[in-house]
Amino acid sequence: MIKYMTVLLLVAYLVTLSIGYWLKYLNLVYLKQHATSVPSEFEGIVDSGLLKRISQYTFENSRVGIMESIVGNIFLLLLVFGGLLGVYDHWVASLTRSFIGGGVLFFLIILFVETLMGIPFSLYRNFKVESRYGFNTMPLRLWLSDFIKSMAISSILGTIVIVCALSIVRSSPLWWWLWVWAFFLIFGIFMMYIAPYVIEPLFFKFAPVKAEGLEEKIKLLLERAGIRVSRVYQVDASRRSRHSNAYFTGIGRVKRIVLFDTLIEQMTQDEILAVLAHEVGHWKKRHVLKRIILTEMAAFAGLFIAFHLLQWDGLPSIIGSGPLSFYAKVIVVGFLGSMAMFPLTPFFSFLSRKDEHEADRFASVLTGNSAALANALIKLSRENLSNLHPHPLYAKFYYSHPPVVERVRELRGQRTES
Repeated sequence: MIKYMTVLLLVAYLVTLSIGYWLKYLNLVYLKQHATSVPSEFEGIVDSGLLKRISQYTFENSRVGIMESIVGNIFLLLLVFGGLLGVYDHWVASLTRSFIGGGVLFFLIILFVETLMGIPFSLYRNFKVESRYGFNTMPLRLWLSDFIKSMAISSILGTIVIVCALSIVRSSPLWWWLWVWAFFLIFGIFMMYIAPYVIEPLFFKFAPVKAEGLEEKIKLLLERAGIRVSRVYQVDASRRSRHSNAYFTGIGRVKRIVLFDTLIEQMTQDEILAVLAHEVGHWKKRHVLKRIILTEMAAFAGLFIAFHLLQWDGLPSIIGSGPLSFYAKVIVVGFLGSMAMFPLTPFFSFLSRKDEHEADRFASVLTGNSAALANALIKLSRENLSNLHPHPLYAKFYYSHPPVVERVRELRGQRTES
């Protein structure tokens, strides 16, 4: 019976993978079919030559992503179904008898292995694909510096989280799932407060907005929306890439607006204000709060289920393994959780797209200029070589933002109605 459960679980995982890869294949075939068709919303801005370049960039990025995914999934299959998890678990146990020390070693080594596996793909993506299409401006020494900093931060934060979580598990065997959930919630909020001041400056240089009159216009826009921010900054993103963006960071009194210097160069001030008004819409419509609440509800339920699964003696046997440590069982539960969440992907994508549409409408009302946001989206798509022809099914399943053509069409419709 247990053997059949293992086979059934493996088949279910392979089916899940197949659906994901089929959707990616469908998306690329659809793009190839429409590779010469310029959407009416982009006529006069994107020509056939640029559209071909967009298609090539999308294809190359997709290929790298698929290859990285295949390597990662092979590793996961070997770990879960190939007996590697049991061997690794026993090896870690031979190094220390400490419950907390063993957990730190167990999870950090897996983190390091996964990171090392991703290095070739990161290098190829940055220094081949991104460089070929004129995006990468980052020298190898800066990439290496970023990598070392990221590893150090991940190791420090990971160690803190693992030590605290396992300490809770050890001190409260029956209620650890509740206290771990509360710890993750508090730690997440704490990181939202300190990240803008401690972590982000390790990678970027922040400076006051230099474009004349722009900061004043932004503050007036925010006053109309009833939002206060500590500062408006521009960041030297061009040291690494020519991709452009803008975002809110922080929470409460420490929230602030950050503009990529590339965005300031590419857009008019009205377009920048429209992009920011969209981000303001997420705050005013409480999308961030709603997302946090939804995430925490899912985490609460997930930890409660995980607690009961970890108590089940038959858990190791469903992957064909002998007895496993608490840490190894956590890996198995995480694997099961990822499979259970896969069918919910289109639901969460739908909620995210709904929020994006609402933020677009808010920006149009706040600025009184829906054309500016439409033009900004067109420029962002053109400058970032965004796919203008995603397959509808792929977009519904994976896209957190509505396809850009759809957003531009809706914004222009709003302008017509007004």
